[in-house]
Amino acid sequence: MIGVLSVLPAIFFVTLNAQPTPSAPTGAAVAASYAVGSPGPGEKAPPFSLPSTAGGIVNLSDYRGKSVLLFFHEGIGCQPCWDQIRDLTAADEQLTSAGIDELVTITSGPVDLIAQKMSDDKLTALALADTRLDVSIEYDANKYGMMGDSRNGHSFVLVGPTGDIEWRADYGGAPDFTMYVPLEQILSDMQDGRLAS
Repeated sequence: MIGVLSVLPAIFFVTLNAQPTPSAPTGAAVAASYAVGSPGPGEKAPPFSLPSTAGGIVNLSDYRGKSVLLFFHEGIGCQPCWDQIRDLTAADEQLTSAGIDELVTITSGPVDLIAQKMSDDKLTALALADTRLDVSIEYDANKYGMMGDSRNGHSFVLVGPTGDIEWRADYGGAPDFTMYVPLEQILSDMQDGRLAS
């Protein structure tokens, strides 16, 4: 009996330490960390031509003279990504106040399926289909997602009027795999990042 009693504290200790770490309470604001991938601030944004869900081809050069926020995201199976687009679109005035002229979303997948998802969720942002991940790979946006390098993570790249990258934040990386970032944090991180560069 004494042998059993002496083992119990050890079992109790192991059991306590094996419990998962509690997460933040629901509704609590937890700041998402991010990496800064390459190409980064101060570098030229790689050019691209991608099909739009609205029809036609969109080129990065179409935005010369404007500040465009590129949002690379995981795509069809990531509802938080679509919620992020909804909230960014709804915050048009805040984005404009932050110096952003256009929001462009980029994800992998067939253009017709992305268009259907945009329609189902009643989203009006410009959505581009990077079906083969060519552009995502050039921007290294596929290095921060839960699906390895086969999908994008949750990356924002602000391209300024001259075609230079002014700010970048890759929120989707391990071990946290963030798929949604509150608008206030995005704007704050962007402001801090632009001041630092």
